[in-house]
Amino acid sequence: MRLGFMGTPDFAVPALEALIDAGHEIAAVYCQPPRPAGRGKRPRPSPVQSAAEARGIEVRHPASLRKEVDQQDFAALEPEIAVVAAYGLILPQPILDAPKRGCLNIHASLLPRWRGAAPIQRAIMAGDSETGVCIMAMEAGLDTGPVLLREAVPIEPDADAGALHDTLAALGARLIVETLGRIDGLVPVPQSAEGMTYAAKIDKAETRIDWARPAVEIERLVRAMAPTPGAWTEVGSERVKVLAASIETGSGAPGTALDDRLLVACGTGALRLKRLQRAGRAVLPAEEVLRGLDVPAGTQLG
Repeated sequence: MRLGFMGTPDFAVPALEALIDAGHEIAAVYCQPPRPAGRGKRPRPSPVQSAAEARGIEVRHPASLRKEVDQQDFAALEPEIAVVAAYGLILPQPILDAPKRGCLNIHASLLPRWRGAAPIQRAIMAGDSETGVCIMAMEAGLDTGPVLLREAVPIEPDADAGALHDTLAALGARLIVETLGRIDGLVPVPQSAEGMTYAAKIDKAETRIDWARPAVEIERLVRAMAPTPGAWTEVGSERVKVLAASIETGSGAPGTALDDRLLVACGTGALRLKRLQRAGRAVLPAEEVLRGLDVPAGTQLG
């Protein structure tokens, strides 16, 4: 098929490459404009832009799709279907209407569970036992369209957002190729009116660890924020990211180090900090971090 593709981050790259490898024609790729990054704050192309350019595909990155000229340019591609994966822009109705057979979205949750921007992180934070990918026919509402294909995967007890992201990205790539191959025989299934939750974008304030919360909730937060942006706490005046932790027995004033090996009291239970990152440094096991950061029993983290 002749396709338009819209996506920006790493999550969308496997889908783009799978569609190309399956023989589909990508008329053009749309992604977010390059953003300043690194120490020099030079514009850096998104992962999707880099992948598309490596395959010799035209890349477009309008700041929005609300201008009539951009809508006309997209329609002029005459795509049969547009495939959307974590694009980051709202598609106005003229864009949704342009492809002959509509727009399909690769969504990283089992809709209607976790509609919105951060389904992977929210599923881990909520303690969900499973998640998955839905291939959804897009409409004007936020992730409200009917589902053509879906597949569930378990969320392993130690899975962080990075690992789950990679699993779901690969699954999404496989499912979108399968969907296009079976498109004439698939019947879109409307989403249930029950069980809808909203996966709001992660706010910076959420990444700070609140030691007054139960250990089980903090451990989920740590996994949901790893590897980026990272849950963090303060040790003295230094901000330290916590990238892995495990629940252990222990009690004390929330945020208090219960030993000299980073067992920290929570509102309920305790958390053993296992992998950390000091500002400007590499991620290291706790025992290596402790060689340069003194955190004796009784230290208050905050």
